Amino acid sequence: MKVKSIIFAVVLSAFSLTASAQGVVMKIGYTNVEYILSQMPEAKQVDSEFKAYEAQLQNQLQSKGTELQTKLQEYQQGAATMTDLVRADKEAELQSLNQRFEAFQREAQTSLQKKQGELYAPLFEKIGNAVKAVRTENGYDMIFSTGVPGVDILLDADEKYDVSDLVFKKMGITPPAKLN
Repeated sequence: MKVKSIIFAVVLSAFSLTASAQGVVMKIGYTNVEYILSQMPEAKQVDSEFKAYEAQLQNQLQSKGTELQTKLQEYQQGAATMTDLVRADKEAELQSLNQRFEAFQREAQTSLQKKQGELYAPLFEKIGNAVKAVRTENGYDMIFSTGVPGVDILLDADEKYDVSDLVFKKMGITPPAKLN
């Protein structure tokens, strides 16, 4: 990921040098999409909905885990007195329960990721539309994203190029007060 950022910075520098050599002035801005998302009123509802879904899956997982643990303890307590046939049957049952538990864990994780995507996609689309409108209406040539470690494509910039407040206003949100 760092290599992509470095390559992008080199390409952007070359593009900027070419543009300035031709007398073209570029207007560039940046914003922090995660910060904007965190300030959106509807994000709190989405967070709440996601956490409720996560808790529901966690409760089901815990229930299945408890069932598996109980059956395992019963097996361990009675294994010495079981016939070979009963012991083999109990071991097969435990193995099956364990496989179902592990499968449910994987499916729950996949389901959580899918739900998160479904819930947050409209918010990211709203932010994206606002960024595009701000870029167009204010004559920016480019707006970069910052604030996501490992994904940043803007390594450093003067705060005067931060268009976050314009994006907030475009979405009808009062920009939060700046902390100095």
